[in-house]
Amino acid sequence: MILAILDDLMFTSKIKTAASQLGVPVTFARSADAARGEMQKGAPSLVILDLNSARTDPLGIVRAMKANAELASIPTVGFVSHVQIDVINAARQAGVDEVLARSAFTAQLADILRRTERGP
Repeated sequence: MILAILDDLMFTSKIKTAASQLGVPVTFARSADAARGEMQKGAPSLVILDLNSARTDPLGIVRAMKANAELASIPTVGFVSHVQIDVINAARQAGVDEVLARSAFTAQLADILRRTERGP
């Protein structure tokens, strides 16, 4: 199961559509509390984060994941506006495994979702 942590309806729709076409299960969390709750149910195979979402606290979630032995090895992919260098750097420092511009994330979405079939 992939966990997508975002509250942007456009990207939620893009991910849902791509996942449906590929037959890949994705669970969505629209807040940090919901994300923590989903991770308590079971470790996802991949976590996708909207790094621009203040509501979901993506960097706090990644820091908490990396501090938890059961969650630390879960791959993370974050997307952000390509001009927000400070957010990109902060995400890398927090431990986000792959940081992509929004356009690159959209272009690579199918491949990102397929990773769960073959591993990171």
